[in-house]
Amino acid sequence: MQQDNLDRRLHAYSEWRTKLIQTIQSFQAWLEQHDLASPEQELRIFETIEALRKDRLTIAFVAEFSRGKTELINALFFAHYGRRLLPSEAGRTTMCPTELFYDHDEQHSYVRLLPIETRLQDRSIADFKHEPIHWTQIQLDTADPQQISQAFHEIIKTKQVPLERAIELGLYDETNDPYFRAHGKPPAQVEVPHWRHALISFPHELLKRGLVVLDTPGLNALGSEPELTLSMLPAAQAVLFLLGADTGVTRSDMEMWEHHVRTMRDQPNKNLVVVMNKIDTLWDELKDPEAVDATIETQRKASAQQLHVPIEQVFPLSAQKALTAKVRDDAQLLRNSRLPDLERFLSDQVLPAKQEIVRGSLVSSIGSLVEQNIMLLENRKAETTKQLAELRSLRGKNADVIMHLMTKSREEQAAYLRNVESFQNSRRLLQSQARNMLDALSMDAFDRLINKTRDTMTHSWTTAGMKRGMETFFEGARDTMEQVSSHAEQTRMLIRATYKKFHAEHGLPQITPKQFSVAAFATELERLYQEADAFRRSPVTAMTEQSFVIKKFFISLVSHARSLFFKANQDANTWLKEVMNPLVKQIKEHKITMEKRLETLRRISESRDTLETRIKQLDAGLREIKRQLDALQTIQHTISAPLPATAEPAPDFEAPQEAMV
Repeated sequence: MQQDNLDRRLHAYSEWRTKLIQTIQSFQAWLEQHDLASPEQELRIFETIEALRKDRLTIAFVAEFSRGKTELINALFFAHYGRRLLPSEAGRTTMCPTELFYDHDEQHSYVRLLPIETRLQDRSIADFKHEPIHWTQIQLDTADPQQISQAFHEIIKTKQVPLERAIELGLYDETNDPYFRAHGKPPAQVEVPHWRHALISFPHELLKRGLVVLDTPGLNALGSEPELTLSMLPAAQAVLFLLGADTGVTRSDMEMWEHHVRTMRDQPNKNLVVVMNKIDTLWDELKDPEAVDATIETQRKASAQQLHVPIEQVFPLSAQKALTAKVRDDAQLLRNSRLPDLERFLSDQVLPAKQEIVRGSLVSSIGSLVEQNIMLLENRKAETTKQLAELRSLRGKNADVIMHLMTKSREEQAAYLRNVESFQNSRRLLQSQARNMLDALSMDAFDRLINKTRDTMTHSWTTAGMKRGMETFFEGARDTMEQVSSHAEQTRMLIRATYKKFHAEHGLPQITPKQFSVAAFATELERLYQEADAFRRSPVTAMTEQSFVIKKFFISLVSHARSLFFKANQDANTWLKEVMNPLVKQIKEHKITMEKRLETLRRISESRDTLETRIKQLDAGLREIKRQLDALQTIQHTISAPLPATAEPAPDFEAPQEAMV
């Protein structure tokens, strides 16, 4: 089955990740052994190893109620339990966003539930994740499926609260309330979810290997928890948007697609697909299989056209029949369900794309460090070879030749030291330029913008004035990012000129300095601006109580923008601390080499016995340099090597040959 294919792929990915960690640890040990690691580099290596250990592949399921998200999750990942592990009965199932994963830091499996009342606090879900005290925890007995199922049912709990409380929580919208439409007035009591967010740690093999499943509970939840749209969905490697094959694209489906999902297509490395579920509702024993297949294909084409996506991105299937087929081990029914097509996509497209992201990040961070040290060793190798040739040429030469070489070496050394002083001046100029960039990225300055915006919005007596405050905030943030971009370009030009000077005048190996760009941050800020604009123009915003609108704006959009600037500030700081290190190492290395050369020539002029001794030392040193180069090149190859293709090629699935009712 394709599930086995996905399992093999994830297993290979997990082993690849483990090998990478061991390789990076070997590189770390090599740096320590040769005293070459700076504090910044040690921190980068530590953070990379931790990131690899915690690396996850997130698949998000997004749909309106009753589209079969939870049933699909059961069919994809939990069918071997022989029952529905996650609750997916008729009616509303998942009532709060739910994350399924495996927590390697905890001994026991658990369900953690965040009370809905935490929405009253000016804090995001991400903040609460760092403080378990706010969560209700249920320990899971993994040997008891019944206990697990009962615990999972907590996720769908609701409760009745007074209308005023629902409004205060931001969970009542009269425009979408059937009771209000029927009676012309709001109800006295409103049904709301019992929990705001659920975390489930479960010892499933796929979850242990880094898979995370994000289940979202419908349009209202996406609208009331902007953190889902702004942070959680963009962080997923694949977003599966579910429709009902029996209904096609409904108005609420389209609203969810336009406001919360469609923008994912514009992000790099994002697999966004449409799952047309419940094709079994189109099966008809009174029609021949070809007619049924044609009906399904017609609905598939219509959905693709309405959502403006390629038809290849629309997967028709029946999650319910797939789950039944896996529980009963019915191969024919599984083929008819068409679930294997989606499983093949996950194993052959999503996972390799995730691996490429990880590898690209490693090549950029750790790979660049390895490359710098390889170039350092290559330089040593070249200098040592050059010295060996020079010393061997001195065999049988008189003292005048040696004195001439010493004089020439001293002149080269003096010129080099003058350039080193010039380099120090360039570094001081760089520090001045860097301060301008970091001042523009100052969190104190950004916090002043936040406080000014909060004050303006709080004291605004009109909705228009409050909305203007939102717009002004993002205009200020965009202006700041443009200033940072300008300063970054000036800094890059100065760094490139400094590198070029030493390489041109002293023949040092050409190194391309590490680049820093705010392009990714600017793109993300622009996406936030578009989200803010939609929030600002939303009719719901106009009808919602002002203090809640302000709270929602700051918890979701402003806090996300602040995190973005904080990350840019950190990255800029790290870049400025590290960017000159390769050249500094080369300058020190060249200075030491010149000093050793002069000392060698001086000793040779005093005693010819020194010549042969030094040649032997350089020969041994050259062999050691080659050995170290081999070790680093092996590390470099491991970091850049692609994930082995361990999964067997998946067969092409034909259309079902018989329709099931």
